[in-house]
Amino acid sequence: MLHRLRARESAAAVSPITHIERVPARAGRATPWPTWTDPTVRDAFIAQGIAAPWEHQAAAATLAWEGTHVVLATGTASGKSLGYQLPALNALATDPKATVLYLSPTKALAADQLRGIVRLGMDGVRPSTYDGDTPREEREWIRQHARFVLTNPDMLHHAMLPGHARWAAFFRRLAYVVVDECHTYRGVFGSHVAHVLRRLRRSATRYGSSPTFVLASATSGDPAGTASRLIGLPVVAVTEDASPRGAVTFALWEPPLLPASTVSLPAQAGSASVPAPASRSAAPHSWPPAPTSPSAASHSSLPAPASPSAASHSSLPAPSFSEALVDVEMPPIRRSALRETADLLADAVAVGTRTLAFVRSRRGAEVVAAMTRRALDEAVPGLGDRVAAYRAGYLREDRRAIEQALLSGELLALASTNALELGVDLVGLDAVLICGYPGTRASLWQQAGRAGRAGGEALAVLIARDDPLDTYLVHHPEAVFGRPVEATVLDPSNPYVLGPQLCCAASEAPLTHADLDLFGGEGAAAAARALTAEGVLRQRPSGWYWTHRGRPEVDLRGTGGTPVAVVESSTGRLLGTVDPGSSHVMLHAGAVYLHQGVSYVVDDLDLDDAVALVHQEEPDWTTHARDVTNLSVVGVRSYVDAGPVGLFFGEVDVTNQVVSYQRRRIGSGEIIDTRPLDLPVRELRTMAVWFTVSPESLVAAGVEPADFPGALHAAEHAGIGLLPLIATCDRWDIGGLSTANHADTEAPTVFVYDGHPGGAGFAERAYGTAAEWLRATREAIASCVCEVGCPSCVQSPKCGNGNNPLNKPDAVKVLDTVLAALPPA
Repeated sequence: MLHRLRARESAAAVSPITHIERVPARAGRATPWPTWTDPTVRDAFIAQGIAAPWEHQAAAATLAWEGTHVVLATGTASGKSLGYQLPALNALATDPKATVLYLSPTKALAADQLRGIVRLGMDGVRPSTYDGDTPREEREWIRQHARFVLTNPDMLHHAMLPGHARWAAFFRRLAYVVVDECHTYRGVFGSHVAHVLRRLRRSATRYGSSPTFVLASATSGDPAGTASRLIGLPVVAVTEDASPRGAVTFALWEPPLLPASTVSLPAQAGSASVPAPASRSAAPHSWPPAPTSPSAASHSSLPAPASPSAASHSSLPAPSFSEALVDVEMPPIRRSALRETADLLADAVAVGTRTLAFVRSRRGAEVVAAMTRRALDEAVPGLGDRVAAYRAGYLREDRRAIEQALLSGELLALASTNALELGVDLVGLDAVLICGYPGTRASLWQQAGRAGRAGGEALAVLIARDDPLDTYLVHHPEAVFGRPVEATVLDPSNPYVLGPQLCCAASEAPLTHADLDLFGGEGAAAAARALTAEGVLRQRPSGWYWTHRGRPEVDLRGTGGTPVAVVESSTGRLLGTVDPGSSHVMLHAGAVYLHQGVSYVVDDLDLDDAVALVHQEEPDWTTHARDVTNLSVVGVRSYVDAGPVGLFFGEVDVTNQVVSYQRRRIGSGEIIDTRPLDLPVRELRTMAVWFTVSPESLVAAGVEPADFPGALHAAEHAGIGLLPLIATCDRWDIGGLSTANHADTEAPTVFVYDGHPGGAGFAERAYGTAAEWLRATREAIASCVCEVGCPSCVQSPKCGNGNNPLNKPDAVKVLDTVLAALPPA
């Protein structure tokens, strides 16, 4: 298969394959069933073709049976399910009153686990899923009779724990809590889930049980430490994978450069570089979190224009008829990763290879599937019917039908978002195409592990996007294959998480001093005192009480409140929803919104009523929002004084406003115009890492003062692009700002901040590994073949300032100056 794909590019001057890694096959190591296994449980597994467990399954199951909290962190398709099902089902078989709670991050995974348990055919287990799709009439039966309840942290938080009295019998008999795919609980979401699990432990204790926790994770750095932070208890890790594995060929693929193009520009534009703004530049970015009250504090040196226009935002001036035109050769760009993935997927289907293509966005998955179907139908009419898209947002029955069609062979290929990354059991796949680095090595190996699940040989191909991190990785394979996967980052002590979760706990039952130890000790006590001073909690001798009638409204996933409904104007039909944090960018008036392959244009965004009205239209342009970000330093937690360079970690206030949007021609990317917007300012208090450089040291390095803005801006973009190499985050989890003279630092400064209230641990990780992070950033910029900067090095897809100004050569000089001064660790 790999030879076929390589032959397709034989005409290219340079092979698109930059590296091939061969992971050898591995034989499995089985062990006898543990002596404590109940015969009915053992016979049920044997009837499903499992003659004996693998060593890691038996080891984890035995630890759990002994009452030790355990995390099983092994590779994809290593049989982690048996590791927790064996002790759980054994408890149900030997104790007719025992119950088990299973938690997964997605409904699809819980439904897949339910099918597996039902197939075992054991009497008395009575498994049931309890989630948002469960009919009301079934919920009461589940509370009273189900012994193996499969749900998710959201349902546990919103329904089960607030209604703990109705679940008293279930909690009283709770023997095991299974936390599946626990590596997905990271950042702010993971911090919330950590407290939900502490609330679960508290409720179980009140009803007289002390369940054993069994966690399952993809291979990750420090699984025991991460699992311990998640549940608040010591955890033993089982990490040696004894399951058999077919050989895997893993290729890194860089799409080829397209032929250089020539455009006609005014003579003055053709002879000069892109003009920089007269004022110093900040580099604002898209805003992930939800809006809060705006702040008057603003220290950015690039103010929002009073009336944004094409003239003030366009990268190049429009020619007038009186100006002479000259032909200018534009820098080469790479072929789109989406197009490359679609072509490779079509080649795979043409030879009957069962393939799964992972694409980072919902729109991207739809586009890859459509391009693949079109290419196949042109070659063999009807062959395109064997390809489908798969993503969140489809009806549940449609998703199940697609999964079944892939398993039966009716479908040969899927273009999917990471909705299929987690443990849904897909067997018989031959190849996996990964369109763009998924953000972490853990996700990369999880996706690659989808191929060869039946034990046969498999192919995985990572197709690089035109992005600094992707470009770096395909040219530095040791960063992919030579390192352990990342540790999961979560911080239960985050005050923006701890305070609301204490309110939830107090609304369920008064908080006691012993409870405060459970939720974090002195940090929780300080939070309780602050909440009492604010009147949110009331302290009595018996504990702290919730003072309001209703329950606290706490969103685990940080979407920031009520989603914005997308409604078709002409019919009143609800098309979908968008989280509030993304609504300003995705649903502003005039925005193009894609839903199930159909394009709509937004007529009006009503933020008060959380409704966006749209009409169906197929424009020949796309929209790109532009925003302005200001940042002020609140306090410094830690710093390194390195002479002309300072490295800092601390708390910042960030304000953001979407001020305009560009319409760009589909295909060419030509900017049609820039239109102003009038949207409210939003504020975020979060954690940031930043470095300052003295102007004198920059001048000594060869960077002229006039070039400070572009050099810092380029370094900031590349730094954000490379941070996921160091921290368990996505570039959309973080934001940044750069300025030639920040009011709070009084020096040229680059900030990178967490895009979540209170921080998510990413900036702190960057501060702790600053030398490694910035060295990788420097290498990524310096090794890029472009002359002035491109998406592979210093351009950002989410720059609110239109990637202007950028100075690639001077960005390398800035980072050289910083690295020369900073200590290596």
